[in-house]
Amino acid sequence: MSKRGKKYQDALKQFERQELHEARTAVELVKQVASAKFDETVEAAVRLGVNPKHADQQVRGAVVLPHGTGKTVRVLVFAKDAKADEAKEAGADIVGAEDLAQQIQGGWLDFDVAIATPDMMSVVGRLGRILGPRGLMPNPKTGTVTFDITSAVKDSKAGKIEYRVDRAGIVHAPIGKVSFSAEQLEENFRALMDALIKAKPSGAKGQYVRSITLASTMGPGIKVSPARIAGAATV
Repeated sequence: MSKRGKKYQDALKQFERQELHEARTAVELVKQVASAKFDETVEAAVRLGVNPKHADQQVRGAVVLPHGTGKTVRVLVFAKDAKADEAKEAGADIVGAEDLAQQIQGGWLDFDVAIATPDMMSVVGRLGRILGPRGLMPNPKTGTVTFDITSAVKDSKAGKIEYRVDRAGIVHAPIGKVSFSAEQLEENFRALMDALIKAKPSGAKGQYVRSITLASTMGPGIKVSPARIAGAATV
């Protein structure tokens, strides 16, 4: 196991690692111990009481963070004719159809979000092996396969993020940047938690939110008390 750097070790001395904090205290600590020279991303890791191997315990969706992610998002839209014009008017960075599919098959992936109208999925479907592993495949469950292109593009630009439980039952999601105020980070975090709680699958039994950790890109994890998040400890 590699040894952590001096800055990381110094950060650990500034708080009690096992203590469970209120959301506001946790984001303040994340900001306090962040020491990188760049504007670090703040990420939430939420362990859920689900077994992702079962179809009825999948947790997947999307949420618009009230203060965005702090990242400039390049939005690509697969659409034709009037819907292509609508995408451009809504602020999409790249708009096209079969031509875009060919570029992607050739290795081009210079975008952050892909949106498609339902009639384009016969074209987009062929890109599953490329886009799927990168989390870029349009999906109706996250609102990225839709005829409401204007809303989809604007939501993505405004800070819409997708979340999905991994094999270990954990959801990893960005909630902003260290440069955000503590209030902005807390509001983004609570928006994420509200979405996760609403997405609780019917097959989940026992305590739904098992643990929550917040951390910046290079910083140590700060634990948040699930019991202090409204609805998180429901059984």
